[in-house]
Amino acid sequence: MDSGNFDAHEAHHAYDVHHAYDVHHAYDASDEVRALATEAVHAGRDDLARQGLHAPPIDLSTTYPSYDSRDEAARIDAFAAHGASLEGPPVYGRLGNPTVARFETALARLEGTESAVAFASGMAALSAVLLVRNAMGLRHVVAVRPLYGCSDHLLTAGLLGTEVTWVDPAGIADALRPDTGLVMVESPANPTLAELDLRAIAHACGTVPLLADNTFATPVLQRPVEQGARLVLHSATKYLGGHGDVMAGVVACDEEFARRLRQVRFATGGVLHPLAGYLLLRGLSTLPVRVRAASSNAAELARRLAADPRVDRVHYPRLGGAMIAFEVHGDPHELIAGVRLITPAVSLGSVDTLIQHPASISHRIVDAEDRRTSGVSDRLLRLSVGLEDVEDLWRDLDGALGTRRGSGVRTRGSNLLDLKCD
Repeated sequence: MDSGNFDAHEAHHAYDVHHAYDVHHAYDASDEVRALATEAVHAGRDDLARQGLHAPPIDLSTTYPSYDSRDEAARIDAFAAHGASLEGPPVYGRLGNPTVARFETALARLEGTESAVAFASGMAALSAVLLVRNAMGLRHVVAVRPLYGCSDHLLTAGLLGTEVTWVDPAGIADALRPDTGLVMVESPANPTLAELDLRAIAHACGTVPLLADNTFATPVLQRPVEQGARLVLHSATKYLGGHGDVMAGVVACDEEFARRLRQVRFATGGVLHPLAGYLLLRGLSTLPVRVRAASSNAAELARRLAADPRVDRVHYPRLGGAMIAFEVHGDPHELIAGVRLITPAVSLGSVDTLIQHPASISHRIVDAEDRRTSGVSDRLLRLSVGLEDVEDLWRDLDGALGTRRGSGVRTRGSNLLDLKCD
């Protein structure tokens, strides 16, 4: 598909995912293959009917009674040695929580991994991954920009003792060292929506684990493990929760890595609150519907923005999705100040539409030259499209863009559906 042309049918197909896939997490051999939409509704809830329940319970306990202290000691020793989920009744909230475990089971099934480990935020989840590798003497990280601004800062500042080498995708293999513990990418990337060939990158990683941030795409649009990633990171605050009322992070991965993550979570205390686990499980049930509906809105807005002479460039990924990045000829801050229906705020993935100026907020912490070289210009705006009527959204954008008319000069990007104004 030519990067300068936008095909409505292809964009629709990109997010209209209905195919069934094999699932293994928490299933026995008798379990049937289930489609993504079915898993989103039922994963993590399979035992409820047998318990006479319809909605999953919220377990708010921080501690649990035990009259067999010898058995409890043995289970804690086993966790300390191996990091496996505790068999039997819970012990303490920092070791695990039944409500959070339901969300972890569901997310692992949607991403097609053995396990998932939830944390109090996306940054807590990334920090845990880095600490796991650091503990093994593998402190070097190879990363591709752009990443979410705070992820970039965490790596660059070396706050957890990591050393990072920033490369283009073609330079990953040459950047690997004996102490490289991780390769980290984000696709589509925040905020430029640049897309990477995850399969090619995973091949270049060799035996080094590839961590793919899948926050923007969600498992509705792509499952990175199918393309060779070992770890899939989500800021669950975004699309997985989907309503702007929960903060969380999660790593979907194999059980071996999950055990190490659980040990780090226990030691550092970056646990997810049970109420957040409940809200996330509820959010997953509508994830496919929300992503597809918001993606439809985004595709239409991307088309209209691309045809508007007040807009210089529109970035919309071939994968589809509900995120748009665009650059205006005029002052982006005036557009931010001019919206009335759309909310000017950080974050993304909610049911309502949000807009922000990355160079001022989400990526402000990244060095200005590093921002520019990774495509985050001072005129770039990031739009997280929600579920409102598309005509109302366009009316708001049109008013905020004002009467300024640009030069209509075309510019071309690389691997994006870069929609240019005429």
